[in-house]
Amino acid sequence: MSWSEIALVALGAVVVGLLFAWQGASRIDRLHRKVAASRIALDAQLVRRASAAVELATSGALDPASAVLVADAAYAASDAGAVTSPAAALKMDGLDSARERAESGLTATLREAFGSPEAVHDLRAGPSGEVLEGLAAAWYRVTLARRFHNEAVAQTRRVRRLWYVRLFHLAGRAPMPRTVELDDALPHGLEPAGG
Repeated sequence: MSWSEIALVALGAVVVGLLFAWQGASRIDRLHRKVAASRIALDAQLVRRASAAVELATSGALDPASAVLVADAAYAASDAGAVTSPAAALKMDGLDSARERAESGLTATLREAFGSPEAVHDLRAGPSGEVLEGLAAAWYRVTLARRFHNEAVAQTRRVRRLWYVRLFHLAGRAPMPRTVELDDALPHGLEPAGG
């Protein structure tokens, strides 16, 4: 082989390598966008659940002490979730620990306020049944949004662990995304009417 043939083969190898690097970087970028979009969707669902909890607390369906506790926990979750800037909503680090604790606290407070599945059934049959259905639907959407977000994070982390992604630093300076871990299990008897 002459030097020109060797140069042509080397140039072809470089072009193929650059093409794979470009495709890998594009894939990671798409995954990062998916994580950011799923986090924004999760934030919206958490806010919707907190407002549904406040609506339930003010509906008169709960006893006064439980209503105050639920409203307080919902406002604490809303305050912990206040986004200070648009860039904060696009972070890859999941929710901060204070927000996760506040959202888990709202879940625990609601679970405690409902008590048994029979009490939930009685609330559904009462005049505030529609408000309770709204809370159940919002709560179910939170569960789904968190699962979608955590799956997007898992996909991104799997791709970022590939040897060529790390070797060529294809993820750039983007931080490694984190999952959102909070207690969002529905109480027994509160499953949405459709599910």
